[in-house]
Amino acid sequence: MEPNYFISKDKSLLDANAIQEFIADSYWGKGRSLEDVKRTIENSYCFGIYTLEKEQIGFARVVTDYIYFGYFMDVIILDKYQGNGFGKILMDFILADPIVKSLKTLALKTKDAHQLYERYGFKKIEDSPLWMSIDKQILD
Repeated sequence: MEPNYFISKDKSLLDANAIQEFIADSYWGKGRSLEDVKRTIENSYCFGIYTLEKEQIGFARVVTDYIYFGYFMDVIILDKYQGNGFGKILMDFILADPIVKSLKTLALKTKDAHQLYERYGFKKIEDSPLWMSIDKQILD
């Protein structure tokens, strides 16, 4: 069966308005402006998941130096697409991406999705209620 979605890193496909509307209503991006969202897209490694008709389903971005560190931000699935497994599909795709896969440390902050990220190997950082990471770099 053919998938009813596709994932792309092409920033020109991103619907900044839909992304901003969702983020500006979230606990972590309350009030974020459209200009702010456009600028974060411009300065991040971005992933979009879409219907076959190119309607935005979800979005995620990684702030990275492309060698050692990647910070996952704004991982979202738009309301009308939630509950269909698209978040897991997007995370699988991002973590399999050659650039992300090669990074030594991945980090993110979440208030309510710890279980989702734990399935991908993210672990809480000490006693922080928000920070999680995957650290492949062994420091002596």
